[in-house]
Amino acid sequence: MSLLRLAMTVIVLGLGVGLVLSNPTMDDYLLFVEGQLGKAMDRSEQNHSGREQAMLKSIFRSHSHELMETAVRPHTIRRNWAVMSIYETSLFDVRIVVLGAAGSFIPLKGIDEAILRLGRLAF
Repeated sequence: MSLLRLAMTVIVLGLGVGLVLSNPTMDDYLLFVEGQLGKAMDRSEQNHSGREQAMLKSIFRSHSHELMETAVRPHTIRRNWAVMSIYETSLFDVRIVVLGAAGSFIPLKGIDEAILRLGRLAF
């Protein structure tokens, strides 16, 4: 029985270390938000003329890093719990809450509303 306990302890510790090592950083979060905003722009393509959409995509792609650094990073709080992080961002008067764990992100609140507001601001 003690060999089984030892094996279970090693497995649990291994999973814990794996989660700690794969806990997403703030830079990972910024890349996630950038990707989500890019996808939102692609989805809104159906509703607007080709020229407007191409211009907005070009501006976003060429300046998305600056946008993340100046508009998202300063308004984001990261609560790091070693095995996961909670990111809270105030963007476009919307509170966005995202869970980051195991190298991925799960939007919990506000991301859809922020994307809608971005679309309204862009057009």
